[in-house]
Amino acid sequence: MSNFPQRVFSGVQPTGNLHLGNYLGAITKFVDLQQTHDCVFCVVDLHAITVPQDPKALKSSIREVTAAFIAAGIDPVKHIVFNQSQVSAHAELAWVLNCVARIGWMNRMTQFKEKAGKDREAASVGLYAYPVLMAADILVYKATHVPVGEDQKQHLELARDVAQKFNLDYSESIAALGLGETFFPQPEPLIQGPATRVMSLRDGAKKMSKSDPSDNSRINLSDDADTIASKIRKAKTDPEPLPSETAGLAGRPEADNLVGIFAALQGSTKAGVLADFGNANFSTFKTALVDLAVASLGPVTAGMKRLVADPAHIDAILCDGAERADAIARKTMNEVKDILGFVRAKSA
Repeated sequence: MSNFPQRVFSGVQPTGNLHLGNYLGAITKFVDLQQTHDCVFCVVDLHAITVPQDPKALKSSIREVTAAFIAAGIDPVKHIVFNQSQVSAHAELAWVLNCVARIGWMNRMTQFKEKAGKDREAASVGLYAYPVLMAADILVYKATHVPVGEDQKQHLELARDVAQKFNLDYSESIAALGLGETFFPQPEPLIQGPATRVMSLRDGAKKMSKSDPSDNSRINLSDDADTIASKIRKAKTDPEPLPSETAGLAGRPEADNLVGIFAALQGSTKAGVLADFGNANFSTFKTALVDLAVASLGPVTAGMKRLVADPAHIDAILCDGAERADAIARKTMNEVKDILGFVRAKSA
């Protein structure tokens, strides 16, 4: 890993209705990481079309995610913000890595089984090959670190396996071209914080999701203060007061989820929250959580609305980011073609 510059890559799907889970699980981590790393942040629209999308809604969602990045504090000048489909090297490298990845590896991907459901024969090939495209997203920038949720950790492990196999299969060619001992790094997961997996406000056993039929199950980044307050007050809890130590959250998924949300919004820990609210009833705790959530999310929501109202500005940011991303990705892809023995135009 020491031979590779430290670089972070991560992305968010533009599937509409950005919610608190997206914000705490990904976007806030992006903001923190840009203080210490060279970062590439991607709106992964190629991943979005692994399931049917309405074209107009998709375009709107791409801009909404970009607006959320910037409103939350990501700097698109110091770092790269772009949408995946503007950089063709993602798709090119994905095909190469499809020829490196093994069917057995893909068959072990649990998320495909979950998303495809019982009727796997009707799922798209893209949904099945999704993890290989994710590997290409990461490796085309030779990213060394990837902030991921627990549900994506298996996909990152696949990216590591693919990188290792490519390096091994083509070791002689890599060495002959003077491209180092290994060509692709082994990207490391960054899984941290008290809310790496934000759960539904209605069911602590389910992940917060835009697909949940109940809007009260999630806090959308577009929600106003009154809506946020209502959803938190209605959030499912149990009859016991909050414990004074984190061990007391075991077997209490709803309590654990709300404490985790509070800790993430406050920049604290679950232990720190329980030190303040241990033995308190949920009505008291929820009142404090409402105040914190409204104060934390209000500026982000306002910023998003302002940015979305100027689509030309967002598109210009994405275009600039795509040009800068393409400069990195194109170099990697040209080297990959040389390693494979492809003939390419010298000007490419």
